Amino acid sequence: MNRPVIGIIGGSGLGAALSRQTSGQPVEVDTPYGPPSAPLIKTQFAGLTTFFLARHGPGHIYSPSIVPYRANIFALKKLGVTHIIASGAVGSLREAITPRDLVLVDQVIDKTFRRPGTFFDEPGLVAHVEFAQPFCPALREVLAQAARGIQARVHGRGTYVCMEGPPFSTQAESRMHQAWGGDTIGMTCMPEAKLAREAEICYALIALATDYDCWKAHPGDLDSQALLAEIIGHLNAATDNAIQLVKAAVQYLADNTMAPCRCRKALELAIWTDKTRIPASLKQKLQPLIGKYV
Repeated sequence: MNRPVIGIIGGSGLGAALSRQTSGQPVEVDTPYGPPSAPLIKTQFAGLTTFFLARHGPGHIYSPSIVPYRANIFALKKLGVTHIIASGAVGSLREAITPRDLVLVDQVIDKTFRRPGTFFDEPGLVAHVEFAQPFCPALREVLAQAARGIQARVHGRGTYVCMEGPPFSTQAESRMHQAWGGDTIGMTCMPEAKLAREAEICYALIALATDYDCWKAHPGDLDSQALLAEIIGHLNAATDNAIQLVKAAVQYLADNTMAPCRCRKALELAIWTDKTRIPASLKQKLQPLIGKYV
């Protein structure tokens, strides 16, 4: 059986921290959607080929709405990545999820509207992937197993509300997200998870809780600077926890055979277009994604 090739997408906090800790070979990748957020760093960890990508670019230059998500996932696919472990800072919508906790989210509510959310948006090819379980159950189980060996509080599931941003929620919106069943709120897992499914890459997300969003009042004795310092402190601590978890998960993947999942065959029944009518130019453009089917 082929060894997994790991992609690690670092978000706020973890992206910068892993960039400082990751040494390896920068890899430039051309995609039909332009360049990815940053050069991918190719390295070896636990004997597995691993590519690291800073989602927001070097120095955090891309806001969530303009991250080149399609270029990022397409580049990882071209490099042969089979499993993506992503991270993202979130606000907690639940008292039980305290700042500095990690959440292995299993569901998502997508509120984004400005971002291209599919590889299949041109006439000539229609594909509908299943997305009932938006995060790979098998890879989430790997993270859950790895979490047992680290000193951090990790929640095994949660619903991620993905908002457009870049402003944060109003208090009314925050309470609405709670009523919807949201457990965390962030700005970056969509359309990243959808695109990974279309690319037949197993994808799981570690959410890093930094605060309680705005549904919960902050202590009255904290001014804005003290509040920001507190949130940054939570982010740094959660980042350290997430780095432990990512490393433990990659080690687990190196030492164990992951359970089979449908992610790696997501397009098998998803292409509805008569394959003889797909334009040759589109077949060539999307070859890394659809080549084995058309």
